[in-house]
Amino acid sequence: MAYRWETPASVWLEDEASGQFELAASEGLSRIDWQGQARARLPDVAHLLGASLPQSCACAPIYPEGFAFCPTCGRALDKLAGRARPASGWWGPWSDQSLPRHVPHGLPVTSLALGDALEERPAAPAVGRADASMPAPPNAQCVFAAGSYGFPEQRLLALAPSRNVLQYWDPLARLWHVMAPEDHSADLSFTRSAYGWLPATNPGRGEVALVPTDKGLCRLWINPVSETCRADSVFDAAIASAPGAVRRHVACLFSSAGGTRLWSALADCSQVELHDCGAAPAAGWMRPIAYDGRLLWLHEMGQLAWQPGVPPQWLPWPQGFSPRLDFGGPTQSRDGRLWHIGHAGQEYCFIELGKEQPQFEPISGARLGFANFLFRRGHEVIAEPWDVENVEDLHEDDSLVLPLLRGFNNNRSQPSGLVLRFHKYTGRAEEALAGRTIPRTTVEWIGRRNVILDEIVRLSRPLECTPFVYANCLWLHHPDWNQIRGWRLEELP
Repeated sequence: MAYRWETPASVWLEDEASGQFELAASEGLSRIDWQGQARARLPDVAHLLGASLPQSCACAPIYPEGFAFCPTCGRALDKLAGRARPASGWWGPWSDQSLPRHVPHGLPVTSLALGDALEERPAAPAVGRADASMPAPPNAQCVFAAGSYGFPEQRLLALAPSRNVLQYWDPLARLWHVMAPEDHSADLSFTRSAYGWLPATNPGRGEVALVPTDKGLCRLWINPVSETCRADSVFDAAIASAPGAVRRHVACLFSSAGGTRLWSALADCSQVELHDCGAAPAAGWMRPIAYDGRLLWLHEMGQLAWQPGVPPQWLPWPQGFSPRLDFGGPTQSRDGRLWHIGHAGQEYCFIELGKEQPQFEPISGARLGFANFLFRRGHEVIAEPWDVENVEDLHEDDSLVLPLLRGFNNNRSQPSGLVLRFHKYTGRAEEALAGRTIPRTTVEWIGRRNVILDEIVRLSRPLECTPFVYANCLWLHHPDWNQIRGWRLEELP
């Protein structure tokens, strides 16, 4: 015989003989596997639901939400409901919707004030060390998302889109759990282009984001109690690119028998429209960039621009121009136009984006970066993207800086962000970003003060370094590392 307890969000059953509580159902969650999964990780489940935990009694290992005292012995419980503080979400810097409109959305730029905390550390040349670490997820080729997903506390997800694996971090047990797909759930695999997801604005319990898969656009949900997930189909098609958002619209590219097309809808996925994209390719796209009321996708063969209410425009690169998509991404000139780096003949140059007859600006050498966060070798480019670099230290001529993340702050006139610095590097930038092993690399925050956060020995494939923010820490992950390095951000709310 079980006694039924109903809270505003859940239904619990109390065993009359043992006094043990079992979660029968909870708002927004699918079937609860209490005996098989949840009982092994009760502290995490309690924090997620806002349930109560015992402090000194041993009558039961968990109690329903809102319980302040044990109904058997009357001792006080650890009441978790209402104690959690909201934390800023993270779906990759390209999904930061808090950036102002004059900053291109879709590039590695975050509005979190990371520099306010990181620049309190000892300045260079002092070499720091990571404050925290966590084991790398079992499937290390992944993208990260940190959010509440409608629960009281923030949790971290790691999705390996090439292997259809969603992983969940239990911060109390310090373990990664692989979430099993529920029956009839869509496959999460996406291999055609660079991955990107669109987080839910006001998520329901368990709602994560709008995600691309090889077979369609889906809405991803998680059930962290039973360690399961599901993907509900929104649009069935062979998705060719990550989705993007501009104003009140979302859009993505897909391939059909008639060629590549563009799917668009309002943010709630209503009022769907389909558009032809001419000779646009069916795979190999970068993440879309939202700027000046338009979405822009870049490809080795050209660019596709779309504005709500106007048919998309496929613009092949001018003859003789080859883009360098691995150098970072588009950057802005002082007048607000977007530019991308590439080769015209044997020389590097910047090309104006979104124009049928673009302007070219020749430059003297490779520049790595994006969104006004550019470096030529070891020196920052301060003014126009094609201007001469700002030489502050001649000793940095023999280093190469690769920006990973820009921190946007309206109060700063000079860009700041997270970079990798390759020391004593004299080769071409293309070789460093490919398969070459770099003997010594430092992880640095460049801003009002330059801070060396850590040192890496023998780094390969630096473009696979992934920064993310979770649990008041800035983390850096690389698929070759067994541990993810973290630096505390005590100044962040």
